[in-house]
Amino acid sequence: MEYHDFVLSNGLRVLFHPDTTSTQIALNVLYNVGARDEDPNKTGFAHLFEHLMFGGSLNIPDYDEPLQVAGGENNAYTTNDITNYYLSLPAKNIETAFWLESDRMLGLAFSEKSLDVQRKVVCEEFKEHYINKPYGDFWKHLRALSFTTHPYQWMTIGKELSHVEKATLADVKAFFYKHYTPCNAILVVAGNTTLAVVEQLCKKYFEPIPAGTKYERNLPQEPAQTQARSLTIQANVPLDAIGKTWHIPPRMHQGYYAADLITELLSGGSSSRLYESLVKQKQLFTNIDCYHFGSVEAGLLAVEGKLAQGVSMQAAEEGIMVEIEKLLAEPPSEKELNKVKNRTESIMVFEDMSLVSRAASLAFATLLGNPALMNTDLAMYQSLTSADIHQWAKTIFNPQACNTLYYHRNAS
Repeated sequence: MEYHDFVLSNGLRVLFHPDTTSTQIALNVLYNVGARDEDPNKTGFAHLFEHLMFGGSLNIPDYDEPLQVAGGENNAYTTNDITNYYLSLPAKNIETAFWLESDRMLGLAFSEKSLDVQRKVVCEEFKEHYINKPYGDFWKHLRALSFTTHPYQWMTIGKELSHVEKATLADVKAFFYKHYTPCNAILVVAGNTTLAVVEQLCKKYFEPIPAGTKYERNLPQEPAQTQARSLTIQANVPLDAIGKTWHIPPRMHQGYYAADLITELLSGGSSSRLYESLVKQKQLFTNIDCYHFGSVEAGLLAVEGKLAQGVSMQAAEEGIMVEIEKLLAEPPSEKELNKVKNRTESIMVFEDMSLVSRAASLAFATLLGNPALMNTDLAMYQSLTSADIHQWAKTIFNPQACNTLYYHRNAS
């Protein structure tokens, strides 16, 4: 994938990906801040800012209206690692995109009213999805069980509802000016324009913004887990559920790519090992998944499933472990490994068919240290052998580094 890379005098990293086949422009701003960067006593702020950024900036009281007039659309998402904002609009209206995004990087129109509105929105989201929804607190418990030290121990929405409820204007201003600065951001422009236009608009709109202070991340690191942990929860849910996690290496490590392929082997589609054995044949689960979170730092591989009616927790857990033991006992065949490699390649290709997705992927690759990852990531998967997968499975599925959540439905 073709791209051009330059840095403005205020430290803003800019990448341009030309695509003359499109009539659109995608503009993506990635801020190098996520839930992991929050104060443990003030969590949920990264996600709260995802909402606040649409509440008006210094010179533009309404972000959405001028974008819609220009024929554009936008959205954003927050993870434990990053906060990402993106928009797309007709290429002829490219300057509108630069005007909107640069103004809210310059500063938000902080007010008690705006904070109160967005705080209520986030609090309602917390209640709807994580308190009142069945299984909503599943990952709250499992994250806290799996991480004792690292801030991955809480979800993006935050540890406690009270943290966002008590957020003050001073709190959010401090968070903004610490993290939402040019030197802590990556701007990607993709679509039907030229490098000269992008450079000119960057200098006009973004370069005058003060650089800010570079955020130096110094997070507490998770110690190696040496003893298995478990937790039993009773909840008002229709079916029992189980979740098991194991630790995996960080994003740029070979073990991360191996873990990704292992999740596909175990749970990639209806012919995968876990689904074929535990749902179709043994009927222990109504559904079961194996996945990881794609985190930048050392993260988790998880197996999560809802038990079929009448199945005991012991039988369900034994079923999972039987399939894992099979993977530990024998490397996957070349045919099976090639199947999951092809599936992985297909997912990557289809994801990046969209101009907006390509812009986001390029921004994230740059965050990881090398935008060329867009062109080399697939080769990392292709280079892994069956022996590699077998060895990494033995490393990852360490019984002493396993965490298990037994999530029981209340007896009726």
